[in-house]
Amino acid sequence: MIKYLITGGAGFIGSNIVKKLLDNGELVRAVDNFATGRKENITEFLDNKNFDFIEGDITNIDFCKRIIKNIDFVLHEAAVPSVQRSVEDPLTSNDANVNGTLNMLVASRDENIKKFIYASSSSIYGDNPELPKREDFPVRPISPYALTKYVGERYAQIFWQIYGLPTVCLRYFNVFGPKQNPNSQYSAVIPKFINNFLKDETPVIFGTGEQSRDFTFVENVVDANLLAVNSKEKANGQVFNIACNQENSLNQLVTLLCGITRKNFVPEYRQGRQGDVLHSLADISKAKEILGYEPRTQFKQGLEKSFEYYKSFKINTK
Repeated sequence: MIKYLITGGAGFIGSNIVKKLLDNGELVRAVDNFATGRKENITEFLDNKNFDFIEGDITNIDFCKRIIKNIDFVLHEAAVPSVQRSVEDPLTSNDANVNGTLNMLVASRDENIKKFIYASSSSIYGDNPELPKREDFPVRPISPYALTKYVGERYAQIFWQIYGLPTVCLRYFNVFGPKQNPNSQYSAVIPKFINNFLKDETPVIFGTGEQSRDFTFVENVVDANLLAVNSKEKANGQVFNIACNQENSLNQLVTLLCGITRKNFVPEYRQGRQGDVLHSLADISKAKEILGYEPRTQFKQGLEKSFEYYKSFKINTK
């Protein structure tokens, strides 16, 4: 019996979860349609007898019902994960992030899955200036992406309340680390900046650079997912911030990278982008109390690990 199903298993976070589970000797099935996931993220797993990969699209309900057979736990990482892309193409984001999530919840309910973990986003807090963000804050999504992630949360909670499907929602804060694509048009700021430094290119900052994030190394997020899988009933239907409770501005990010790479770059500043949140910082006390979550890798250490990873792979310096 396959124990774990990872949707978006060829994506950045999904493939890191797959790696951890396989390292633990677990049986893992991953699915991806490669819209944003990358085949190179799962190449190392293909010869592992405990790994099963199926290519397909979760917006197809029949596909979802097929892949969930003989599964105990679903870790739903699949999404179109970009604020900017959702602003440009809200229909595609809604189809993948809302319809795809609903399909997976229906299939999970019908198969009596033991636990469904939903990957949400800190973007749902929107531009509320109060910090740090707590899970009981009002949500104010200011992008189609943020709205889709909140809708997914509510669906997950309702499936616990109405159907008894055990669900746990994890609100990720600006995740970074190995296997994140730095070359995409919509790539996140840390892999993009590291790529700039490796290629001796000037990093571009949209806005003043004083906008801040609670950057979260991917290994912390993987830990949170496994804790959620093994959580007690008290966690069911709940939402948890997953972050470091540490605030860093984009200007500070550049300064740290200058120190790590021993290069000196002055960023190019451009006009801010629509849908971007100015400041983000998480209160993680709820995740600590109920899940036993503790961010083991702090920001600078994760940044150093990420730089070494990208330096090692030619794909990231093209």
